[in-house]
Amino acid sequence: MFTIFMLLKTTPTWLAKSPPERFAFVDEVIRPLLRDNPEVKLRFFESEGFNARTSDIAMWQTDSLSAWQAVVEKLRETAFWDRYFQVTEILPAVENAFAAHYGVAPLAG
Repeated sequence: MFTIFMLLKTTPTWLAKSPPERFAFVDEVIRPLLRDNPEVKLRFFESEGFNARTSDIAMWQTDSLSAWQAVVEKLRETAFWDRYFQVTEILPAVENAFAAHYGVAPLAG
């Protein structure tokens, strides 16, 4: 399982939207993208109260990097990418890879 952390910074355009407009965008754009790519899961975290550079973190999980790439390509064609959020960093990771490599029980799981 791959976990990909996408560090985001909200833009003034996103912040100018009302909460109902933001939720409408999620319902109209993000949820259909996830339905079309069920092998990719998304969790969303807010961090603006703790970090000035990163306002949000999208945590994606998948077993298929090709499915992940398809989601990214589609996401880049929406207002999410660079209009509503600046994607500042993408950090792919494998949970407990060190422990798995040495056959040791993971710390959490």
